[in-house]
Amino acid sequence: MNIKCIIIDDNEIAKKNLKTILNSYGFIEIAGEFSNGVEAIDYINYLKPDVVFLDTEIKNISGFDIIDKISATIKPLFVFVSSNNECASKAFDYFAFDFITKPFEKERLNKTIEKIQEYKRKEELIKVQSSLEDILSIVKGNENSECKKINIKSGNKIYFLEPDSIKYITASGYYIEIFTEDNKKFLLRESLASIHSRINSNKFIRVHRSTIINSDFIEEIISSNYGETDVKIKDTKATFRVSKGYKKDFQEYMGVK
Repeated sequence: MNIKCIIIDDNEIAKKNLKTILNSYGFIEIAGEFSNGVEAIDYINYLKPDVVFLDTEIKNISGFDIIDKISATIKPLFVFVSSNNECASKAFDYFAFDFITKPFEKERLNKTIEKIQEYKRKEELIKVQSSLEDILSIVKGNENSECKKINIKSGNKIYFLEPDSIKYITASGYYIEIFTEDNKKFLLRESLASIHSRINSNKFIRVHRSTIINSDFIEEIISSNYGETDVKIKDTKATFRVSKGYKKDFQEYMGVK
């Protein structure tokens, strides 16, 4: 199993140390190393590496800004390598795969590499969406229809879900989980933004950076005295908090204040 990675760090000593350790693994290919985060963005979008090792603080851009600006549908795993422990919680808010504190020992990096290998093994069980385009063209039906079936691979089976059957979708690390009205759950490696655009239905509203809800399945909207808003899903115990960044759009969409 070959793993293609990129290093982004403007500390040359730290970058050299990391490169030396990574080169000791025969299955890791260092496809690029950058001190300039802006230059790295286009390279990541083009090369689509498996893993990006990056510092949280680079001279011309932060590691978090780099993640925000990457346009690739399937993003690489991000491993933050930083001397700033205070950035750890924010890193995991950005679904960082791991966070390593500088200076680090090879034993600590070994654990990260083992996690990456295990992740890649599991990833082989997850469908690559582009490989099913020809199948979709046959089964998706009317090209002018607003809602087209969503193809999902689970084990050795491929499912084609009607968007109307999806209750909600949540982000879970580098995967998304799709929950349907027949109480099934599907795991897929794709971003929320990407699945939202593929569904192409105005019934789906984003309430959080990690949650999209089918408005047909909203049972209750609960407002607290502290200005917080929660959404309860029909026929489930699932309740989701509407984050501040999505609250205005959600209220306008639902016609509530």
